[in-house]
Amino acid sequence: MRKDQQNIFDSEKTEPLTKVPLAEKLRPHTLSELKGQEKLLSQGSMLTHMIESNDYHSFILWGPPGTGKTTIAKIIEETSHMPFVHFSAVLSSINDVKTVMKEAEYRHRAKNQPTILFIDEIHRFNKSQQDAFLPYVESGAIILIGATTENPSFEVISALLSRCHVFVLEMLSETDLIDIIAKGFTEMGIDKDEDIINWMAVQSGGDARRALNDLELLAPYLKDNPHIDTKALAKVYTKKTMFYDKNKEEHYNIISALHKSLRGSDPQAGLYWLARMLEAGEDPRYIVRRLMRFASEDIGLADPQALLQAVAAKEAVLFMGMPECSNALAQLVVYLATAPKSNALYEAYDKAAADAKSTSHLGVPLHIRNAPTKLMKDLNYGKDYHYDHEAKNKYHYQKCFPDSMPEKMYYKPGEFGFEKEIAKRLEWWKKLRSEQSKE
Repeated sequence: MRKDQQNIFDSEKTEPLTKVPLAEKLRPHTLSELKGQEKLLSQGSMLTHMIESNDYHSFILWGPPGTGKTTIAKIIEETSHMPFVHFSAVLSSINDVKTVMKEAEYRHRAKNQPTILFIDEIHRFNKSQQDAFLPYVESGAIILIGATTENPSFEVISALLSRCHVFVLEMLSETDLIDIIAKGFTEMGIDKDEDIINWMAVQSGGDARRALNDLELLAPYLKDNPHIDTKALAKVYTKKTMFYDKNKEEHYNIISALHKSLRGSDPQAGLYWLARMLEAGEDPRYIVRRLMRFASEDIGLADPQALLQAVAAKEAVLFMGMPECSNALAQLVVYLATAPKSNALYEAYDKAAADAKSTSHLGVPLHIRNAPTKLMKDLNYGKDYHYDHEAKNKYHYQKCFPDSMPEKMYYKPGEFGFEKEIAKRLEWWKKLRSEQSKE
């Protein structure tokens, strides 16, 4: 609700709120109280300057849950002295937003005063809905502040993103979380226990809100069982949810980490990233599909068995599923990580594909065309073709590129693994070709 709007319940007598979540009770009210964003909010930084000077421009706050995005917006609301509207993209319709933007436009024209519009989880508005903000951001009627846990590059339309600065919030460190949880212990009247506080900081995974919500949930138990051993507490604590956003940015970050670990011949890191995906519920078919690609892209003919291993792992995945197929995938990860590496095929195909696109109008040379009919033979299809099996050394040079196209060298074998043998073969055929040209 805007500062200048009247709440319909204002006239009713209300009691002070007592049932306020712990995370809300301990929410910081000043920048100095906010933990974990020292770089973003350092003295002289762009965001700090905006807040201190009350001179705002549209921006997006992007970061993991529980790192302070909404808190920063609330601090701005309390200190800006400007009309401020808080919307949740989950709870508000685009019609609600349009109504507020029209009011903001009127205020801008009548009083030359912009309105700050804070939209939490802005990525929940689809692309066409986000288009509705553009005219008002461009005119200056609204200063847009968006908060999102998703990568704005993918979730915010480019036209809107180009008009907003993106501020990145970092996951809170365990040290920051220890301080926050310790305050929660004091607020809840629980005896502080360093081991329990440290253990909870690890469990929360950089999310202050999660840490305080968990503390609030465990508070009755901790009051009855002060200084309990963390192993016993872990049994009370529900199974930890792994931090993994399937089909979102972290999904692609982790598969990239797996790919690059294997390319870097690090089977230990490869197993770690594989486990991160599988234990979080990733579809093993997706993983094995990417590993099959890796076998050709980063190993190729340096070890021809790599692709066969990947195909075998694919069969195991399809036949057994999880959790039984996890060991087959682990076997494949170790095999790929320790295999000799070569991207020669990857580069060769890219070059060949580029030429194919630019020369697709060139016909197949007559001598290597098939001639299944008399008419085709009369048109010289297959004329002067040399059947290599009948030639000396099973090789007879003949140009196989289009007549008007020069021969190209796409594939250059690497120096490791089986490609050393391939290089010898190519060199032998090159020698035979040279001898035949002299004849």
